[in-house]
Amino acid sequence: MKLLVKFNLVMLVVFLAGLLGAGFVSNRLLQRNAKEEIFENARIMMEAAVAVRTYTGKEIKPLLDTQIKYAFLAQSVPAYSANQYFAQIRNKFPEYSYREATLNPTNPVNRANEWEADIVQYFRQNPQETERVGERDTPTGRALYIARPMKVGQTCMQCHDTPDNAPRTLVDKYGPDNGFGWKVNDILTAQIVSAPMRLPVQRAGSTFVVFMSSLAVIFAIVFLAVNAMLVYLVTRPINRLSAVADELSLGNLNVPELQSEGSDEIAKLYASFNRMRKSLMEAIKMLETT
Repeated sequence: MKLLVKFNLVMLVVFLAGLLGAGFVSNRLLQRNAKEEIFENARIMMEAAVAVRTYTGKEIKPLLDTQIKYAFLAQSVPAYSANQYFAQIRNKFPEYSYREATLNPTNPVNRANEWEADIVQYFRQNPQETERVGERDTPTGRALYIARPMKVGQTCMQCHDTPDNAPRTLVDKYGPDNGFGWKVNDILTAQIVSAPMRLPVQRAGSTFVVFMSSLAVIFAIVFLAVNAMLVYLVTRPINRLSAVADELSLGNLNVPELQSEGSDEIAKLYASFNRMRKSLMEAIKMLETT
């Protein structure tokens, strides 16, 4: 097997090992960054919901408190404001969602479905937990969710104590069967933000393909450059030396000296071979004259 072939086989093995290692590390890093991006988007949405609730509770609800005697206005409820805010967002980003999933809501729209109820029960069984992050399958693909528990506050009891103590207009609107009997500090609701994983993961996959393709192109260029350098600086001079050595071994003493330039190892080898050739020719001449 020729030296160039051996060298290329070693380079290919090293490249493949490096490509697999780089691919494994870069793919894990890109996927992790994609999930962090999704998580950050979901966290921003969660904080936006908290801000809307706080604004409604502090500035909108006091303005509408007197109206509840005549008509129940959902705009005074922080949960309603947060849901309406995200309904506007969903017009442009339908894969994002926000829910205040409740086990015993007044408004049936807020009733927790099966998987949301499991999250609420998790917080009820683990009251020390303040946040839960997970993934789930949706009709539009894999999604990441962030959930936070919501404890019943004293202000909630104005509407959720008993039907008799609740505002009459609220009972007239939603009926006396649901959303009552709450207890202060009990956990009945979980704020849940869901964000799609599809787009960030696709971007990570595209970046991975571009990175690996660029790495392969760089290797191809390096491979060709190293081969050209190896042929020009190593194999061609060695082949020339081998040809001259063959001629000498066959008794042809008229082969010209090897011409070398520079001071690298090949040039030194040429110079040593020329000295050996000269010494050999002088020894043969001495034998012929005796």
